[in-house]
Amino acid sequence: MKKLLYSLMLLPLLSCGKTKSNVELPAQETQITVTDDAKNISHSKWNTLLQRNVSANGTVNYKGFQKNSGELQSYLNELAANVPTKYTSRNATLAYWINAYNAFTVKLILDNYPTKSIKDIKDPWGQKFFTLGNKKYSLEEIEHEILRKMGEPRIHFAINCASFSCPSLLNEAYTESKLSNQLSAASKRFINDKSKNTITANKVEISKIFDWFEGDFKKKGSVIDFLNQYSTTKINSNAKISYKDYNWSLNE
Repeated sequence: MKKLLYSLMLLPLLSCGKTKSNVELPAQETQITVTDDAKNISHSKWNTLLQRNVSANGTVNYKGFQKNSGELQSYLNELAANVPTKYTSRNATLAYWINAYNAFTVKLILDNYPTKSIKDIKDPWGQKFFTLGNKKYSLEEIEHEILRKMGEPRIHFAINCASFSCPSLLNEAYTESKLSNQLSAASKRFINDKSKNTITANKVEISKIFDWFEGDFKKKGSVIDFLNQYSTTKINSNAKISYKDYNWSLNE
C-alpha cells in the first residue's frame, strides 16, 4: 500500500515538466531506467552488406549496394531508432557514429548514382538529408560536431568519403568490442599505403588529411610523432613534410 501511495504522489511531479532525473526514485526504479535508455545496436546488417559489397582493399560495388537497397534502408532505420544516449559506452558511441557516417555516405552516393565524384553532388557534406532519433543530420555534423569532439584522431582513417584518396572503407562494421583494434589497424593500413602516403626517414609526402586536421593529430606531440606510432618506417623528427594531391574520384 505504501508503494502504491508513493507512485500516486509521484505522478503530479512527473506531469509538471520535471524529468526523471529531477526526482529521487527508489534505487530499483532508477536502475530500470538506465537499462532501458542504454540501447546498443549490433551493426550486423551493415557488416553483412560491407562483406558482400566492399573488397578487401576497399573498392566499393555501388551497383551491388543498389541491389541491396532494401537491406541498407533496414539498417539505416535501425540507426535512426537506436541513437546513443549518455549511458552508451564511449566505444559503442564511436562505433555507432563511424558506421552511421559510412552508411549514409553510401546512401548519398546511391541517391545520386551514377556519379564520378562525391564532389559532383550539391553540398554533399552539408545537406541534412537523414534523421536519427528526432534530429536531422548532415555528414559534416557527424564528423565535426560529434566524432572529432570525442578526441579520437584515428576516426579520420575509419570514416570514408567515397573517394580514392580517402582511407579505404573497411569491409566490416565497427563494433564496441573490436573498436580499438579496428582503429589501430585502419591507421596502420592507411599510413603505410604508398598510394596515400610516401614515407622515408627524412622526407614524407602525406595525405592532405594530415594538413586539414593537423590539430587533431598534434594533441600529444607532432604529426610525425603520430605517424611514427603506425609507420613501418621510422621518421626523423625533423623530416621534411609535404602533401599529396587529393583524388576525389569515386572509389569503385
